[in-house]
Amino acid sequence: MSPSKVLLLFGDQAEIVADIPVGDRAEPERYPAAEIAAAVGMPVSDLPGKRLTAEVGDYNRLSGWQLA
Repeated sequence: MSPSKVLLLFGDQAEIVADIPVGDRAEPERYPAAEIAAAVGMPVSDLPGKRLTAEVGDYNRLSGWQLA
């Protein structure tokens, strides 16, 4: 499982970064906010700032979201 954090919402997308020190992070990746919210059982509007874990799949895409 990979630790991650929701930075902000951009339209219907959530910007996700690795939950590591800022200087060590790559650029944010966008994922469907509704998909993440459904997986962790909360409203989309509550996602910013949440710490999550996810499975790393093909092409380093994340899935299997859970609250950390």
